[in-house]
Amino acid sequence: MDDKTGLDSGAIRAVIFDWAGTTVDFGSLAPTSALVEVFHRAGVPITAAEARGAMGRNKRDHLRDLLNDPGIHTRWTLARNADPAESDVDDLYRAFLPLQEESIAKHATPIPGVIEAVAILRERGIFIGSNTGYNRHLMSLLLPAAGALGYAPDVVVTSDDNENGRPSPDMALAVAAKLGVFNPTLCVKVDDTPAGISEGLNAGMWTVGVAVTGNANGRSLESWMQLSDEQRAEVRRGAHAELTEAGAHVVVDTAASIVEVVDQFNQGLRSGLLP
Repeated sequence: MDDKTGLDSGAIRAVIFDWAGTTVDFGSLAPTSALVEVFHRAGVPITAAEARGAMGRNKRDHLRDLLNDPGIHTRWTLARNADPAESDVDDLYRAFLPLQEESIAKHATPIPGVIEAVAILRERGIFIGSNTGYNRHLMSLLLPAAGALGYAPDVVVTSDDNENGRPSPDMALAVAAKLGVFNPTLCVKVDDTPAGISEGLNAGMWTVGVAVTGNANGRSLESWMQLSDEQRAEVRRGAHAELTEAGAHVVVDTAASIVEVVDQFNQGLRSGLLP
């Protein structure tokens, strides 16, 4: 096996996965439900679609972005007789955390096929990294729940491990550094949100968008399977288009397809292509 730097391998050395909607929690339901509930309790209801608008970001930044959304901003001002302020972000974040704690372990189930794909990557000597918009405390709840179900990456970097969240490259680069892979062109960032794709691109990594299991779909596996073929095709087209527009090198329905995509990137590397 090549040394950990991966500088001489000429092949992918690390795959860095997002969590909700990418490797666990089909439909990215845990963060959405908590965001909708915290605004409801604040007297300013928002829809699930609105809550998903800034998904992938650090959760404090996500809440700030929601308050800056024109529609939500207007409703907040009318309900509170004042424009939203940074203190409101602080209040929402404090109220959000216990709601997220309640839901996060309930949505720890690995997405079908992901555990098997990760096992194949590991057999090939590829490191499994991860990062997330969740903070370290929330991950202390999700990690053992997912681990008990068979998913445990080699490295986890959380939103409070770095000052800058997505779309900054800091978290992705921190994962690569912890894995000992210092050439970003030998890393793959896999995410279900435009913010996560931008993170990978800004880090100089290959990027893979996950369309069906993530934020753009927003349905549980059971709800997804209840859609007609035509409805699934329509959702798939929209999700693929969103992640393609964000700049993903490849868009797949599910991270279970990552092995084939890594093969594709390795072929490109052998031909002299870079992300």
